[in-house]
Amino acid sequence: MSNELVKYQPELNTIPLRKFSPTEMNLFFSIISRMRDKGDQTVRFSFDQLKDLSNYKPTANRRFIDDLKRTYNHLMDLRFGSQSKSGLSFERFVMFTKFKINGDVEEPYVDIEIYKDALPLLNHLESWVRYALVEFRDLKSSYAKTMFRLLKGYRTTGYAYFSKSDFIELLDIPKSYRQSNTDQYVISPIKEELTPLFRGLTVRKKYGKGRGKPVIGYAFAWTPERKDAEDVHVSKTERLNKAKFNIEHNGELTDKEKWRAIDKIKGLKLGTTEAEHNKQEQEKREEQIRAEERQKILEKLRNGGLR
Repeated sequence: MSNELVKYQPELNTIPLRKFSPTEMNLFFSIISRMRDKGDQTVRFSFDQLKDLSNYKPTANRRFIDDLKRTYNHLMDLRFGSQSKSGLSFERFVMFTKFKINGDVEEPYVDIEIYKDALPLLNHLESWVRYALVEFRDLKSSYAKTMFRLLKGYRTTGYAYFSKSDFIELLDIPKSYRQSNTDQYVISPIKEELTPLFRGLTVRKKYGKGRGKPVIGYAFAWTPERKDAEDVHVSKTERLNKAKFNIEHNGELTDKEKWRAIDKIKGLKLGTTEAEHNKQEQEKREEQIRAEERQKILEKLRNGGLR
């Protein structure tokens, strides 16, 4: 699982994954990781293989089939294609033409075939977005997953800017969200979950002119990756150590955000690291009080104050 690479044509990042849950995103990009350079041939995934790739937790096949169906239904809503500069020529197509689920056999499987016009998205790539499936898969928030993919498209430049309208569309943010909602439910999980993966990550709002200085866009900056950076054949321990370093040395996060980020990368219940920190601080305070009391007693002894 640790050596799975997701790699595709950048156009795929421009299509909002509307209504996709985190589980459905995991299934979709697990499929993408294994269909690269397979041409128009039908690719078969066993249930066990797809569960392993996507780190699928529920084990009942009926539940799994339901999630596969929902994933495919959402995929059918995605429209790829192009439009001429004049706007007079236009084409649209879906990515997959075959999605067959067979759960009645001894080893259940899914057969998938890419549509011929969508072949350039995954085959003979001249430019691409690439990342380790395990890093994408282990993110919890759908907003963090989407922003992870988008930023990986700029991984060697270390900077990406999105206008507010593009940001809302690409992340499929509810139109009813106020700025405070966006800050709490979109920006916060992005910062907490992506800081471990992008060294020195900063998120800045860009403000426009006018009443109240409205937010007009979002700028993301981080330390650029080397073009030859190894992001696939990396041990779990190495990933964890790198993630902890990135969290601890990021000046943008509050202590509470850092503690939550550490909980997430370690798979702990939220609040665990904060509770441990508070416990250690309490023990330090108690030890300091005991040391001060011992010092007072020694002072009294030296001064002949004890009988």
